[in-house]
Amino acid sequence: MIPFTAPVEDILFSLRRVADASSLPGWDDELAEGIVGHFATFAEGVIAPLDEPGDRQGCGFENGRVRMPDGFGEAYAQLAKMGWQGLAAPESLGGMGQGPLISAMVSEIFSGACHSLQMVCNLVPGAIATLLKFGTEAQQATWIPRLASGHALSTMCLTESGAGSDLSRIRTRATRQGDGGWRIDGEKVFISGGDQNMSEDILHLVLARTGTKDDGVKGLSLFLAGKSQAGSSIKVTRIEEKLGLHASPTCQMAFDATPAELVGGEGEGLKAMFTVMNHARLDVALQGVAHAARAFAIASAYAAERTQGRRADGSDAVLADHADVHRMLDEQRALALGARAMVHVVLVEQARGGAEALADFLTPVCKVFCTNAGISAADLGIQILGGYGYLTEYRVGQTWRDARITSIYEGANGIHALATATRGLRARQGAGAGAFDALIGRLSDHPEVTVLRQTWREARGLISAAADPAPMAHDFTALTATLFYRAIWARFRAVSDDADIVRLSGRVLSAPLPVALPMKSAVGDAISAE
Repeated sequence: MIPFTAPVEDILFSLRRVADASSLPGWDDELAEGIVGHFATFAEGVIAPLDEPGDRQGCGFENGRVRMPDGFGEAYAQLAKMGWQGLAAPESLGGMGQGPLISAMVSEIFSGACHSLQMVCNLVPGAIATLLKFGTEAQQATWIPRLASGHALSTMCLTESGAGSDLSRIRTRATRQGDGGWRIDGEKVFISGGDQNMSEDILHLVLARTGTKDDGVKGLSLFLAGKSQAGSSIKVTRIEEKLGLHASPTCQMAFDATPAELVGGEGEGLKAMFTVMNHARLDVALQGVAHAARAFAIASAYAAERTQGRRADGSDAVLADHADVHRMLDEQRALALGARAMVHVVLVEQARGGAEALADFLTPVCKVFCTNAGISAADLGIQILGGYGYLTEYRVGQTWRDARITSIYEGANGIHALATATRGLRARQGAGAGAFDALIGRLSDHPEVTVLRQTWREARGLISAAADPAPMAHDFTALTATLFYRAIWARFRAVSDDADIVRLSGRVLSAPLPVALPMKSAVGDAISAE
């Protein structure tokens, strides 16, 4: 086993030099470094040692209650006592009052140390943001201090059997009571952390129908229901057996006349829930980054030590001396560094203000690219380690298993690709796509990026005019992500004097384009037909 080491230097370089966080008004670089360093020490010493045994033991389900693996409760107690659950909560409500950039640094390290525990803990920032934006003062005063202190964890209860990603099929119903309150009846599935024995309470954010079935998503409202509130009748009926994330309980839940409070306006549930979901989608992108970085760390350490063959001078060679292994290590590292910087650039642009359209456009792109990067890097790690990659000793197989869900949950990547090619190009008269085009120009004027940018513009025009963009959605999203990724690497090349970074940039910028790009698929066929 190769111990987890938080990639603090890479994270700070990405934020400082590539995303240019230092130019933000009020950015405190010394504070950011102190916070991320402090959490890294905690993650390496307390959280990461739970990852392997937690994966082996998994969660238990006894008498309708979830039991977390050994040691998880104690680690969570330390996490909460140190205030990490309230990192993004306002100071006036018991939190640290830190912004999305610092939260992103902490979240990536948390995922790399133990994705399963991070999954249970890290819906809290999204819940706090939702309450701040849509909750009443009473709801904020009641729940945010509980979430910030670690007294309560939170869930996001959307999915139902037979509905999946089609939220218009949601059947769970909320009924108004004579006293002005609400009661919820129905079942939800795939609920991460639907129950656990770490926090005293759980805040469930539940999407339920208040209108008719014919109202579709317009008939959905968002509610909060506490596990420990009076009259609560929330039951966990089972936990799922999964490929990975064995230490994260994925629950099927039943609500039976459960008391609940409306969050925001009636019929505006999807609008409110998207606050949680958008936070979660960038967080999932960072989970992909964390797995890519971890896979590279394992593979590079192994390849530097494992003797294999001979060098030209007759001395023993190690795996890293061989060209094909070196190629795979380069790809892993480039994916980890580039994907991380893509998310950081989006977050910094958001922090500047006035970049809502850009963030809306790039959030699904980052989710798709970064999660695929984590899966690809983990798969490469298995290949680099060979037989030992297929065994469990070095745990790169667990990295792949845990990473594999990221391209599925919080919206399958195909759905995000479709959103990019439809709403992404048409919302607000294409303001997000236009802002992305301008961002690429600010990031780099490298010739390779300039040529690819023009190809992207042509594809944008074609798809914007298409009656049905769906057949071209995958290819267009791949093109968009590739353009962003290469512009990021051109930026790395411009701001770094590290010879290895410059070399990697050259490899990324000169690599053949992916097959799934215009002129080579449905988009290309459509262009050729004109």
